[in-house]
Amino acid sequence: MNLRVFETEQEAASTCAARIAEAVRHTPELVLGLTTGRSPLNVYRGLAELAARGALDLSRATTFNVDEFLGLPPEDGGSFRAYMDRHLFRHVNLSTQRIHFLDGCAPDAEAECARYDAALAAAGGLDLLLLGVGPNGHIAFNEPGEVLTATSHRARLSRETRLSHVLPFGDDPSRVPMAALTLGMAAILQARKVVVLAFGVNKAAAVTAMVHGPLTPRCPASFLQLHRDVELWLDTAAASGLQASRVDAARVRGG
Repeated sequence: MNLRVFETEQEAASTCAARIAEAVRHTPELVLGLTTGRSPLNVYRGLAELAARGALDLSRATTFNVDEFLGLPPEDGGSFRAYMDRHLFRHVNLSTQRIHFLDGCAPDAEAECARYDAALAAAGGLDLLLLGVGPNGHIAFNEPGEVLTATSHRARLSRETRLSHVLPFGDDPSRVPMAALTLGMAAILQARKVVVLAFGVNKAAAVTAMVHGPLTPRCPASFLQLHRDVELWLDTAAASGLQASRVDAARVRGG
């Protein structure tokens, strides 16, 4: 894994947004995998600012989000589609026909997951995948367990994961859905480039397990060790459990 350690989350996020914009300029038809949650929030703000200045053109790009809560329609304020609309989609010139999302209200979750995998395959797979990592080591909604699932699937969410998503639900854990639809590990590991964001001391243990730990389904993020092109973007707090020599070598000074 290629580590990049920044003094602050904001510095990491603004630099990451600039890198994504550069990738789109180089390949306007880029297929982007996008995530939600707190980690990418400032990256999306940075992309919106670049678009407002005319420095980002997503008109030919395609996006696939990695997951969606089961049972929530797109217009529900707690859905990930609503999150993406608020923080990115309405601020950039992405074509609505090029935005892809799992349908949390599909009557047949298994068929919906198969449809999504087929759509991603038809698009040629992900060129650049932006991910966060959960405190328990989950990526997308691939939760720790005895085994991992290769294809898109219905995932039962852990209590820890649900607690980390309470904000859009009025800080009420009982309102957070118990399950979600998510990309599986195959699509993640087949992405041509993966960028993982992790900020704050509450991510330090998961980051350490992802980088230094064994490959285990108990930490799904550890399987990114097998990927040929992964960048892990951290602030100093999230990097606090890593070997000091690796952190020093990866430290980014001055942006």
